[in-house]
Amino acid sequence: MTRVRKAVVIGAGFGGLALAIRLQSAGIQTTIHEARDLPGGRAYVFRDKGYTFDAGPTVITDPSALEELFALSGRRLADYVELMPVAPFYRLCWEDGDVFDYVNDQAELDRQIAKRNPADVEGYRRFLAYSEELLREGYVKLGAKPFLDFGSMVRAAPQLVRLQAWRSVYDKVAGFIRDEHLREAFSFHSLLVGGNPFATSSIYALIHALERRWGVWFPRGGTGALIQAMVRVFEELGGELRLNSPIERIVTSGGRVSGVVAAGRHEACDMVASNADVVHTYRTLLGHDDRGRKEGARLASKRHSMSLFVVYFGLKRQHPDVRHHTVIFGPRYRALISEIFNGPELAKDFSLYLHAPTRTDPSLAPPGCDAFYVLAPVPHLGSADIDWDVEGPRYRDRILAYLERHHIPGLMADLDTCRIFTPFDFRDQLRAHHGSAFSLEPILTQSAFFRVHNRDDHIANLYFVGAGTHPGAGVPGVVASAKATAGLMIADMGRTP
Repeated sequence: MTRVRKAVVIGAGFGGLALAIRLQSAGIQTTIHEARDLPGGRAYVFRDKGYTFDAGPTVITDPSALEELFALSGRRLADYVELMPVAPFYRLCWEDGDVFDYVNDQAELDRQIAKRNPADVEGYRRFLAYSEELLREGYVKLGAKPFLDFGSMVRAAPQLVRLQAWRSVYDKVAGFIRDEHLREAFSFHSLLVGGNPFATSSIYALIHALERRWGVWFPRGGTGALIQAMVRVFEELGGELRLNSPIERIVTSGGRVSGVVAAGRHEACDMVASNADVVHTYRTLLGHDDRGRKEGARLASKRHSMSLFVVYFGLKRQHPDVRHHTVIFGPRYRALISEIFNGPELAKDFSLYLHAPTRTDPSLAPPGCDAFYVLAPVPHLGSADIDWDVEGPRYRDRILAYLERHHIPGLMADLDTCRIFTPFDFRDQLRAHHGSAFSLEPILTQSAFFRVHNRDDHIANLYFVGAGTHPGAGVPGVVASAKATAGLMIADMGRTP
């Protein structure tokens, strides 16, 4: 009789769920342990007074990757959750009153670009072609391919060199486009995965082509509805999700993982994959092991992405002029981003991302009301020693006052519910090192082979999935990491007696 192989996945974020679905579809009995009371990880859901707030990811791109995940077991994504197109993808606003609607319509893009600088129409076309090539080479070919040895990096190097991956996103955009507002419009995307546009490898400019190819989508019921759809498929396949079940320790014996400890109880398994923060996994969950101590210390010393300050709020009146996704550029761009990534304190100004999901799905708020969240990128706790218990309410009030002046008249009078999520919460609730929102910063020397490997180099049956491993943060990135990691785990399981 064939022994049933068992895997444990730590964390029910997008990466953990996508990996668990792949393992369960392959016949590997999989249990997910989630420390919080709901699945989702960064894609947690808050509910209050009839409002539904997605805590984290709100931009869904490349639905084909999700469709592939459901198709593994003969299912259709559309039977579990409805993805609705968002248009424009983003409205971009500057303090001088300039507005740019980033749409998936070439003629309309050309019109808006020509209004600013006619020469940039051709420049944008060349940038889009460059971005599309990055998409083919960096995402389609390499996104779900694990980089376990330096040879794999060497084999990819010629293409990366040809595409000038050592240049920053902003530098490459600036090489095609002259207008400063347009340079900002086509370089901000790296911030969506925790990258500084002035330091992040230009490979991340592929995000633009990814959006143009597959569109920007939003699940009916919010991003949480997509998480619930993934949980449903996983459980239909026979997988087990345990909530309120933080892993206390990954147990090792003879250089291999033999199980995990949760609630003081040992659970034996054949392999473990962590969707938890990579520093937390090594330094805390494996802190008893020499490998955990050394690798935890090494990763802790690396460059980590910025954190985020988020305000979730509901208004008793609708504001139909606010688009679903709005990016609000402050008076500074380069200097502000430098302070966000390097500290040593909180800047006086800010740039914001405003999310208005009720523009696409009114059910996320009571009738006649609007649900919002607004986030500001801020320094992580390792680069700015800020007491967010004190500064958080002040910063919230500054941001809401700014929105009322510039974008949402009458905001304070209409305010029905409000809560904040600070770098302290990223640290304490998500166990994120330094309260980083996106794990390791996606610079070239912390990407691909130089990122945490999808399989540990020394502990053969320990694996990683999610933002901290290859290819990186963002929903498409962590879903691709699940494909890469699942391929390794399924192959390794087949070779283990």
